[in-house]
Amino acid sequence: MIKKFAILLSIVFVIALTACGNSNDSAAGNANTSEPEIEAETELIITATNYSFDQEEYHLKKGVPVKIIFKNDSGNHGILVPEFELQLNAKKSSKVIVPEEAGTFEMTCSIMCGSGHSGMNAKIIVE
Repeated sequence: MIKKFAILLSIVFVIALTACGNSNDSAAGNANTSEPEIEAETELIITATNYSFDQEEYHLKKGVPVKIIFKNDSGNHGILVPEFELQLNAKKSSKVIVPEEAGTFEMTCSIMCGSGHSGMNAKIIVE
């Protein structure tokens, strides 16, 4: 009796996991297709190495569409700029943004990368 219950419980668990996995995959696919395509006028490549970005400051022009391309030279890193809804990493390495507001914005590493993670930041300056 206990064996039958354990087998039945295992089957229900596998079905539940399968249903959850399919739901998440289709939702992720829909999110990518609903994003409007914007033609970039320029590109900005941001390269990460262990505990630093290749520049301390990156300059953008207000209202000009720019394709941000993230490259990871060493370690496991990502970038996050909440004001631009920008989060890039190895899975999603580029995005076109249009900076609508002038100012200085903090860019941080979005993946816990080790002892120097907290100091891994740079500035994006929109002029």
